[in-house]
Amino acid sequence: MVTARTQVKEIIKEANVGVDNIGADFMDKLDEKVKQLILDAVRRAKENNRRTVMGRDV
Repeated sequence: MVTARTQVKEIIKEANVGVDNIGADFMDKLDEKVKQLILDAVRRAKENNRRTVMGRDV
């Protein structure tokens, strides 16, 4: 099973900008951002009278 942390590290490596490590607080802050992104998308779906969250809600 691939963890989110592993996926984030892969994305950072693919960026190829010389950044190699993730700070201790990075994943917590990322989780907060992702949660807010999801909640915003859910709100937009509801505002459009849908019960399905779609890519366009992001």
